[in-house]
Amino acid sequence: MRRYKVTVTTAADGSATAYSPRIAGRIEQIEYVKGDFADGVDFAITGEATGVGLWSESNVNASAVRAPRQPTHSQVGAALLYAAGGAAVADKIALASDRVKIVIAQGGNAKTGTFHILVDD
Repeated sequence: MRRYKVTVTTAADGSATAYSPRIAGRIEQIEYVKGDFADGVDFAITGEATGVGLWSESNVNASAVRAPRQPTHSQVGAALLYAAGGAAVADKIALASDRVKIVIAQGGNAKTGTFHILVDD
């Protein structure tokens, strides 16, 4: 497993965009370590090349950990469901030589926060 650490610093308007190094593997989890970002910060975290969603959350006030997953599908594009209950089946999200794009809004003027991206390669 590998850990990629990305520290993000906002501009005067509270926004920022930062990128991880290139990653190849399955995203296990993303850990946000609150620095001095303003309470109520918004995240939009995606794969840069494809835009695949990894974590989107608004009004975050404290450190948090998320384990992003995506719905799985059959070879004909139908959603795969678990048993008779019809619960969707989700799996880890893979990136292939792609960067994780972290977009921040409402983070405060010149504030920082850190993201740790854990990847099983």
